[in-house]
Amino acid sequence: MSREEQRQTMRQVREGLIGDLEAVYRQAFEHLSDLELGEGAIARLTQLLLRSREAAITALQEEIEAPLITYPPGSRPPDGETSFPSEPAEEKA
Repeated sequence: MSREEQRQTMRQVREGLIGDLEAVYRQAFEHLSDLELGEGAIARLTQLLLRSREAAITALQEEIEAPLITYPPGSRPPDGETSFPSEPAEEKA
């Protein structure tokens, strides 16, 4: 699989995970509305769910939106940089 195909596959996986997470959080919010809890308890749970949702989804979206830095074949990126932002930096020899 070429690097471009791998990149596209990873993007599709991340987008799929975002969709799955959206569905899970939607179900959780609907479940909260069915509970007979006080307004304060529901507000606290809702706040926790919103923070959790944002942390989970933002991390995936940032990877999707991260700029792709490429280099000509045969050249190496500057120290500490890679072609793909999610790859670890190469070890110096």
